[in-house]
Amino acid sequence: MLSTKQDASLSQDTISIGGHGQTKEIIGRFLRNRAAVFGMVVVLFLLFCAIFPQALTQYDPIEQNLRDRFAAPSAEHFFGTDEYGRDIFSRVIYGCRTSMEIGLISVAISCIIGVVIGAIAGFYGGITDNLFMRFIDVLMAIPNTLLGISIVAALGNSIPNLIIALSIGSIAGYARVVRVSVLSTKGTEYVEAAYATGASDFRIIFKYILPNCLAPIIVQATMSVATTIMAATGLSFLGLGVPAPTPEWGAMASSSRAYIRDYWWLVTFPGLAIMTTAFSFNLFGDGLRDALDPKLKS
Repeated sequence: MLSTKQDASLSQDTISIGGHGQTKEIIGRFLRNRAAVFGMVVVLFLLFCAIFPQALTQYDPIEQNLRDRFAAPSAEHFFGTDEYGRDIFSRVIYGCRTSMEIGLISVAISCIIGVVIGAIAGFYGGITDNLFMRFIDVLMAIPNTLLGISIVAALGNSIPNLIIALSIGSIAGYARVVRVSVLSTKGTEYVEAAYATGASDFRIIFKYILPNCLAPIIVQATMSVATTIMAATGLSFLGLGVPAPTPEWGAMASSSRAYIRDYWWLVTFPGLAIMTTAFSFNLFGDGLRDALDPKLKS
């Protein structure tokens, strides 16, 4: 049987997050990074907006009021109104729910598939590795935006189809990250000890190898949320994303292009929402990467 120390032991070349003392050290390094903490606070606020949008606004984001068309930002309408008299603040808040839903679900799907592919390829090597990695190379050869446009154009405009398109385009990143981590981990002593006890390949991969590859997976997932949201807003801006009248930042910016010279608030606030979300997730991801990197240990 493997001892507790063997289960928790780590290769010096492998990033891991095991152990109470090590977890405390990682949290301490992260909290010392002010930019990362700021990013985390903004991300938590965005999650709050996505879960409880009704707590922040009283207006229906879809309801039209043509008498209030193009109202400037005021105490009644914080971000003004659009060409249909809809409250832009409400649409930005509810658009956060749409963007976060697309981003998080897409990242979860691509992460699961990519982790499985990368783990199998790295663990077995040989022909299996070559087959999986050539498939990943094909995915990487196709630009994500072009792949997303092709899939959404073929399947139609809807949130599920957009999630499918974004998920497929992100699989390659996870597969390559996990494959490298598995290759550096499968030769360690505790994996060899697991072999000696007669553990199955499935048990070795998911109990002993992947837990020690969690750190790069977490960092990759955090950074991918920002990229996925940006890709979703880009497709919506092109008219291939979330169908109207569902509030979504890219679609809001696209529909406001004709009025940008006269009514600046129509495109400014959705654009700021996109920028803030991408920036905060990148800060959060950078902070996690620095905190989990063992090379930064004193």
